[in-house]
Amino acid sequence: MDELNKKIVLEEINNKVSKMKDRLVKFRREIHMNPELSGNEKDTAAFIAGILEANDIEVKRGVGGHGVVGILRGRLEGKTIALRADMDALPIQDKKDVDYASKVPGVMHACGHDVHTTVLLGAAITLGSVRERLKGSVKFIFQPAEEITTGAESMIKEGVLEDPVPSAIVALHCFPELQVGTVGHRPGMMTAAADRIKIVVNGRSGHASRPHQTVDAVLVSSMMINALHHIVSRRTDPLQPSVISIGTIKGGTAENIVADHVEMEGTVRTLDLKLRERMPTLIEDVVKGIAGAMGAKYKFSYSFDCPSVSNDKEVDNLVSQCASQVIGDDKVILLNEPMMGSEDFALFTEKIPGALFRLGTGNADNGITSSLHNSSFDVDEESLFVGTELMAWIAVNYLES
Repeated sequence: MDELNKKIVLEEINNKVSKMKDRLVKFRREIHMNPELSGNEKDTAAFIAGILEANDIEVKRGVGGHGVVGILRGRLEGKTIALRADMDALPIQDKKDVDYASKVPGVMHACGHDVHTTVLLGAAITLGSVRERLKGSVKFIFQPAEEITTGAESMIKEGVLEDPVPSAIVALHCFPELQVGTVGHRPGMMTAAADRIKIVVNGRSGHASRPHQTVDAVLVSSMMINALHHIVSRRTDPLQPSVISIGTIKGGTAENIVADHVEMEGTVRTLDLKLRERMPTLIEDVVKGIAGAMGAKYKFSYSFDCPSVSNDKEVDNLVSQCASQVIGDDKVILLNEPMMGSEDFALFTEKIPGALFRLGTGNADNGITSSLHNSSFDVDEESLFVGTELMAWIAVNYLES
């Protein structure tokens, strides 16, 4: 495809997206109102598959759980690119005062997966309208269970990267810190590795008025939490970013009983591989030392969970070039640092070259500023159109490269 024909295709893509803006908003709000937790995305998957099939796209259901795969084959033979979106929600109560707020108590799309899914559906429909011009195939991967970091692995085990075999993969993620209409990209390290820890503290219960006869598991746990946070400030190189956060703590039965059992769970984020390997020892040293000093016993487990996303330089360059053509050079932002968040998209980029980019979804003028995983999270829906056009254009250019 020469430059003139590529320009014509870009205009066709732009026109197609412009004509289905209302439809994309409807898709996003339907998904947003009906969120499903990780591993339970049955209705979301059915919704996705129905739209793909209605647009004459080959569909595979039930891949790695509730995963859906769409395959669009161009008129001419060529290579294959995969585009991926995650579709699960979070156990958070939606507190937005909008008519499209979640209808499911305690569950909402607070990480933008409704946006990711809508954008990929839009890209599939858009590319379907120009399939006669495509040289090769596009594989649309709608992944479940990203929030618990099991979905990518399950889909890979069940052959999502086979038949046809993609030679590159691209995904996006909502980024409220970036203004709508902009895109952030970065070659190399994009996200942190994310691991899980679980600590069980066993003490000795007794009457709260006679603490000297007990081993207070709550007190021991509080000392552990405080000390664990000092690992980052005093036991690791400040030039190697890391995060230790305890997310849950459970223990005790009554206000006048000293607890004999507490369970804690948390996350560990690192960018450096050697530091990641050291973290289990650093953390257990703290837990063991405090438990021993206070007369408690403990159980400790560390799970190496999700590796870092490392963006392939050439694929990232393709993303930035296509973004410049879609939204303009001044709207494409080179991110200076990786994010400490994680993404199991990393498991795909361990298999084939790929890139994850940030889609600007914030709009301070309209009050859309809430961070990810926040009960008030929302997006400027103009981002749907930017994301759709860009994902479609990336696929066209990759197949022509």
